[in-house]
Amino acid sequence: MEKLPKSIIPIVIAIIIVIIFISNSTVNINSGEAGVLFKRFGGGVVTDEPALGEGFHLVAPWNDVFVYEVRQQSIDEKMVVLSSNGLDIKLDVTIWYEPDYDRLGLLHKERGEDYLRRLILPAVRSATRTVVGRYKPEELYAQKRESIQEEMYVESEQMLKDQFVQVNRILVRDVSLPPTIKQAIERKLKQEQESLEYQYRLEKAEKEKERQRIEAEGKARANEILSASLTDKILREKGIQATIELSTSTNSKVIVIGSGDDGMPLILGGDN
Repeated sequence: MEKLPKSIIPIVIAIIIVIIFISNSTVNINSGEAGVLFKRFGGGVVTDEPALGEGFHLVAPWNDVFVYEVRQQSIDEKMVVLSSNGLDIKLDVTIWYEPDYDRLGLLHKERGEDYLRRLILPAVRSATRTVVGRYKPEELYAQKRESIQEEMYVESEQMLKDQFVQVNRILVRDVSLPPTIKQAIERKLKQEQESLEYQYRLEKAEKEKERQRIEAEGKARANEILSASLTDKILREKGIQATIELSTSTNSKVIVIGSGDDGMPLILGGDN
């Protein structure tokens, strides 16, 4: 193989240098990520410019780019905290969080890449201790989980204010009480339920009794009105009408007019 001309060697070296330069100067940022630029000879972390977005970027080879995931992320955490009366309460929670995209440079400069361990988890643990410490075990057992979650979220949000991160939501997956306390609470709740059921039966029986009383009073009043309206003349008229109807029937009978004690007809005989 013939030797390369001396004039080509500098060109080859220049091409190699350019390739190395370009390979060290390109940064590809994937979907859901953003980059913080660090200028080694230009003031360090860039905080007064937007973070580098998704896609291909050219940067000076002596600078660095720190890539952050800026999508919402989640972490599961198990905690043991004290109730208001000093009993251990176990909680399983899920934390939804993400960095503040618009202040990603400040987050990297002042808090660092491990912001989850440095900021979010300590804040949520402290908020959990504060919230659970307000309640007794039986109150935690009966309290709506949504309200506990909301209190924890509010406390965490306050602690993380101006920390360049945000907690979007805290989900309480499970609350575990000491076994003896849990059994005592369940017995108490069962007794309360039985008491409410018994009270309901008493109220139902009382309402039925009142209904029957009102119905009896109505019937008695109706009978009084009916008795007051049935005079001797009306009874005689009704008797005469009935006599006329019976006399036209096909059954054989003997009708004696005016032979009753009250002057009403007597009907004797008949097939039925």
